[in-house]
Formats: sequence, structure tokens, C-alpha cells
Amino acid sequence: MRKSFGDPVADDLRFVVKTVVGEENFIDMAPNKSNNYCCGGGGGYLQSGYTDARRAYGSLKAEQILATGAAYCITPCHNCHAQVHDLSEIREHAWQTVHLWTIICLALGILGENEREYLGDDLKEVLMYPAE
Repeated sequence: MRKSFGDPVADDLRFVVKTVVGEENFIDMAPNKSNNYCCGGGGGYLQSGYTDARRAYGSLKAEQILATGAAYCITPCHNCHAQVHDLSEIREHAWQTVHLWTIICLALGILGENEREYLGDDLKEVLMYPAE
């Protein structure tokens, strides 16, 4: 999607993320949009069994994420989430990895108690309503 639809789709995604997290909490990567780096987990590579090679390929993405200093990396798809989360774990959780839908649901106040696994301690209790 990053290369095929280009910057207009990237701009739309940034609009959504900035809307739900607040523009002041958004940190973009460099390079970004259609020039952004691949995470290294797509195209079946995540399930290929070549963990060391996948992590080596993903190290460029990991360094890019670390350069932002962000506490969270929001990912748009399952493969990106699994790869980026794995890259953070081998760096002793240098960042929290969350699905885009998780952040949207959190902002809407509809994120379930059992859907908060990837949130950091700072967000785990946000908009949690007591059971009635």
C-alpha cells in the first residue's frame, strides 16, 4: 500500500492518527510516507521461519523507530504489528507496538478490557469503565 497508493493515502493515515492521539503526540519517521522503510515482516516473511534474517532486514526499521524517540509505534496491519513488536522485544521493549485499530477504539472509548495487551502502563486504564 505504501508504494502503490502513495502519499495521499499516507496523508490520510496521518490525519487519522493525529486526530486520535493529538497532533502534539504525533512523531513522524524520516524518511516517511511513500519513502518510508518496510518493516521486513510482510509478504510471508514473518511466517517463513527465517527469524534471524527477518530481524536483520528489520533492523533498519527498528533504528528508524528508535530515532523518533517515540514511546509507541502504531502499525496498520497484522504483519507490521508482529514484526515491529518482535523488533522491540529483542531491544527490551524500546517502544510499545499497537495496531491502528487499537488506538482508534481507545480514543472512541470502546476498547475492550481484553484488547489492551499491547498498551503500555500509561494507557492500559484509559477510558476503562467499571463493569455494571
